[in-house]
Amino acid sequence: MSDFLLELRSEEIPARMQAGARAELEKLFRGQMAAAGVAVGELTLWSTPRRLALIARGLPVATQAVREEVKGPKASAPEQALAGFLRKTGLTREQLEERDGVFFAVTEKPGRATADVLAEAIPAIVRGFAWPKSQRWGAASLSTESLRWVRPLQGIIALLDGAVVPCEVGGIVSGRETVGHRFHSSGAVSVADADSYADDLRAAHVLVNHEERQDIIRAKAKEVASAAGLTLVEDEGLVIENAGLTEWPQPLLGRFDEAFLEVPPEVIQLTARINQKYFVCEDAAGKLANAFVCTANIDAIDGGEGIIAGNRKVLAARLSDARFFWQQDLKTPLAVQAKKLERITFHEKLGTVAQRQERFVALTGAFQGALGDSVDHARAAAAILKADLVTEMVGEFPELQGLMGGYYAAAEGLPAPVVAAIRDHYKPAGQSDELPVEGAAILTAIIDKVDALVGFFGADLKPTGSKDPFALRRAALGVIRLITENGLRLNLLPLFEAAAGLYRDQGVAVNGAADDLLTFFADRLKVQQKEAGVRHDLIDAVFALGGEDDLVRLLARVHALQAFVQTDDGKNLLAGYKRAANILKAEEKKGWDAGVTNPAPEPAEAALMAALADAAPRAEKAVADEDFTGAMAALASLRSAVDEFFNHVIVNADNPDIRSARLGLLSQLRAATHKVADFSRIEG
Repeated sequence: MSDFLLELRSEEIPARMQAGARAELEKLFRGQMAAAGVAVGELTLWSTPRRLALIARGLPVATQAVREEVKGPKASAPEQALAGFLRKTGLTREQLEERDGVFFAVTEKPGRATADVLAEAIPAIVRGFAWPKSQRWGAASLSTESLRWVRPLQGIIALLDGAVVPCEVGGIVSGRETVGHRFHSSGAVSVADADSYADDLRAAHVLVNHEERQDIIRAKAKEVASAAGLTLVEDEGLVIENAGLTEWPQPLLGRFDEAFLEVPPEVIQLTARINQKYFVCEDAAGKLANAFVCTANIDAIDGGEGIIAGNRKVLAARLSDARFFWQQDLKTPLAVQAKKLERITFHEKLGTVAQRQERFVALTGAFQGALGDSVDHARAAAAILKADLVTEMVGEFPELQGLMGGYYAAAEGLPAPVVAAIRDHYKPAGQSDELPVEGAAILTAIIDKVDALVGFFGADLKPTGSKDPFALRRAALGVIRLITENGLRLNLLPLFEAAAGLYRDQGVAVNGAADDLLTFFADRLKVQQKEAGVRHDLIDAVFALGGEDDLVRLLARVHALQAFVQTDDGKNLLAGYKRAANILKAEEKKGWDAGVTNPAPEPAEAALMAALADAAPRAEKAVADEDFTGAMAALASLRSAVDEFFNHVIVNADNPDIRSARLGLLSQLRAATHKVADFSRIEG
């Protein structure tokens, strides 16, 4: 068995592309080997800013000889059939084998040396590589057929058991030489084989294993922060990115002017992270400290003082801009900023952002009594909810919308609930994101999402398949979480209709989308509740009755129903219901007199009449009282009577009046269960 090393060396590969490049290299290598009949086991994939590396161990020395047989037509088949088979296989009639009156095309492919397979595969891998962005270079780039790569390709190592696999791609010939660190190494680095590759590069100040570099950054960044009495604000994405930017990572701690701490901490962290790829630190009190951790790519002879000084200057310039934006924004109240929203289009079919805010204010009226006095604070926040969109800071950092509005509102001295309502109205941003906790913030978060859902659905811009450009699925899930996790008693249909009416009052044409939206919410609810172990068919069973748009009440009914159908009484009653429903479905097509009564019912028939007379009103009252466990108990009392009825009573009696009476009894059973849920939607 043989070991193979492939290194593709180029100018700097963007850090964000390296993980995808490793996966692409593995996919292409496995594909080429599989096509040649070479079995490939586990692969090692590494990357640095200047190279991609692959190590494959345990490759066979050569491929196995292959004998392939293709069955053809019978020897007695027409000449046209035989001619077609010969064209398909590329053989002559004399080359076919005949067995039991049937022709076979037999092809024997001799084994090939794995080195020869690799020599053909490497150029195919390089030329077939899919980068998010790539380029051509040099004189050859005048032709569209020239080699494309993420950055100019500079070298190829291809070693099979230490021997060079000869190949050439775009004028680059494979060999065993690479280069080490750009500053700590000079001259070529000769690699003996796959086993020595990592150590040869380590000696040249290159850590080729990206995971090793990540571990160093995690550990040393924490170490330098701790040495200064600080705590590193962990950021795994930043760890991976810094590892993708360096070949010999050296985390260093620097300080910036404390005066910059007047800027909100999120702004400082975002400035450091996005613009400079720096970590930030917190002090013992958990507050942002005037410190950063940068990742150098060299062992500096001065301990990194010069690097830190340079990075401090660059960060200071960035933070000066952020402080300027902050100070400028504070000069203009949010109410004044909000007037500029007339110039911002929400969507070409749905008017401006200023019109949205007008709808927000009006829509707070739909929540009167929902969360105490929170509506007044929500209304005050709604009037300036999107004002931070036109601030300098959000213009620079769109990720901070909402958050900056909260800071500006607090600086104006607005009440804390209003501040929270502005700050948190985008929440939750995802299924695992935290929810707002203030009542006014809960309301503004719902209003913002419902307005968007009604608008886009009304403009026929609904999600289709996997496409959801306006994140409406996420918005619906957000509303569901806001309502259910806060136990908010709210009817959705009137809320949707009120929102649609506000669009129309502004002259924005939206279609009535309330029913479609409710169905959409039902689908999202099934997705959301699946993780909680709630059966989707039970949600369907409750929704199918219609008129249920209170999600808290709906889930309470579903939970009680799920507990019921798991009991023996529930299972047997469900079986009895389905039997009754099937009989009724068949007979209703024929027509029968539902008003007929049986003057002399059999004992089991009379027992079911009595049980229904008792259970149906109890179930109906329990549902009205939202005592869903009690409603299930009422239905459970029907179980034995239903069993006895089907055991002893013939529904399709010869006497048409008796048959009609018994069908009417089954219809009453169906109606009784439908007071709780549509049992026809329940699986099982």
